[in-house]
Amino acid sequence: MELLFILLAVVVICGVVVAPAMRRRRALQDTVHGAGSACDPAGAHGFVPPERLDLRLPGPDPDLLAAVTEARRTQDWKPAAELLARTDAASAPELRWQRVQTLAGAAVRELAEAPGTGGMWLRHWRVVAPEDAGGAAVQAEFLVQQALRDPSSQDYRMILEEARTVCAEAAALAPEDVVPSIVELGVARGLGASEAEFQSLWETVAARAPQHMGAHLVALRYWSANWHGSQDQAEAFAQRVAAAAPKGSLLPALPLFAVYDHLPDVQLVRGLFQSVVVREAIEAAQYAVAHAPADHPVLPHVRHLLLWFLVRAERYGEALEQVRAVDGHIGAVPWTYEQDPVAAYTAYRAMAVSGWESGRN
Repeated sequence: MELLFILLAVVVICGVVVAPAMRRRRALQDTVHGAGSACDPAGAHGFVPPERLDLRLPGPDPDLLAAVTEARRTQDWKPAAELLARTDAASAPELRWQRVQTLAGAAVRELAEAPGTGGMWLRHWRVVAPEDAGGAAVQAEFLVQQALRDPSSQDYRMILEEARTVCAEAAALAPEDVVPSIVELGVARGLGASEAEFQSLWETVAARAPQHMGAHLVALRYWSANWHGSQDQAEAFAQRVAAAAPKGSLLPALPLFAVYDHLPDVQLVRGLFQSVVVREAIEAAQYAVAHAPADHPVLPHVRHLLLWFLVRAERYGEALEQVRAVDGHIGAVPWTYEQDPVAAYTAYRAMAVSGWESGRN
């Protein structure tokens, strides 16, 4: 907990979000620049105007939004604590993971905006209620996200080691909650755990939550070429998981994330997004979306990435279906990796509409 206090008090914080190496690809930026003069169709189609797009969440969660808003407005942590207390770890592990992620991210953003004072509600939460399992889980995720903002920082490893300690505290406070173990996957990735060490930790998580999409997304990052694996390892992991997934699971969409993670920086192959590999990943994700519960907490994440791929593949009618499903919230990949998420999302939204209107599908 001491390191949390330091992080919330120290002014020296990197002002620029350091994205993973995969974000150096130019595909999305080139598209945004090319569509810069396009008219955003918000008004004509009833879409949310750019200034009202919500960067905090991937999809609607009014209770979570209220807690995040109250924490920022009044620095009161109690609504967040009460929300997590109501989010059952056993029956709603995906929702709990999503909410922990969002609350931690909110504190990270506040701290970046106001070094030394931002996100003080999280510090108060941990001081006043140190035995609150939700607060411990949020602190652990906060530390992971904070460390990954600047991997070159001299405090990087110290922050991640503290995150590991807090993960253990959170797990002890709520043994039935798998979220601390999922957060620990991020710690292990950041600390460069060996493949054997990571595999052991992953097997523990997978045994407890075999259909947890969020956990699989965290694990996929470890095996990607941008971290400690390779394209072959990441794609093999994603394909193996997808093939074994039961109907109603979101896991068939995992290969789409693996493909995205390994797109080339410069796309020299004409028709890359019409290739067999990309087409099959898109269709598997569409299958997952069609059969998953409509209120699945991670469903918006899949829809946002589908939107990106479908526009790139010039399947505009299908892309527009995803726009209609997610419009209003853009706190998801790929938009969150961009310096201007709103510009990126609205450019793709405009292209989906214009492509569909012109009959280019």
